[in-house]
Amino acid sequence: MFLHPLKSSAGFTYLAALMIVIIMGIMLGVAGQSWKMIMDREKEAELLWVGTQYRNALLRWRNPPGAIAKNQPLNNMDLLLNDLARRPGVHYLRKLYRDPVTGKEWNIIRDPNRGILGVASSSDKEPIKQANFPADYTQFEGKKKYSEWEFRWDVTPPKKAATTTISGLQTSTSPVKTSPGP
Repeated sequence: MFLHPLKSSAGFTYLAALMIVIIMGIMLGVAGQSWKMIMDREKEAELLWVGTQYRNALLRWRNPPGAIAKNQPLNNMDLLLNDLARRPGVHYLRKLYRDPVTGKEWNIIRDPNRGILGVASSSDKEPIKQANFPADYTQFEGKKKYSEWEFRWDVTPPKKAATTTISGLQTSTSPVKTSPGP
């Protein structure tokens, strides 16, 4: 009895199963990376939303309507939850939010004379979003870390000159200095 090696299919089945496992592993790896990117984008969007909530709460604290003492420095974030001394029952924030990127407390930006100026993430991760920010946050463009995104009440975003492209020529709406004619 002589067995011909080409008639045995056990090796082929093993190789086919091995290839299927490898292909499935690659596909799961790609799906995992896509899922991580989706989650990172969600955290970044939440960071912008929560940072805006803090910034707006600090702006309202600085100049609340009908308050007895305006422009008092804020030295405790808990006062944003209930302004008992100046306006009892007024809530500038519903709760003190955690940093969505790290899950920890925010870094608080303080000034000795003006109190709390804002908040920033403690994350050193590189942001996914690098451009096309809302008008209030154009200063975030090109930042290399989330910790550089500072949500401050005292920062006025830089104004960009609007540009229009007409037939390949770029024009600006900022004032242009002209020299007097001859």
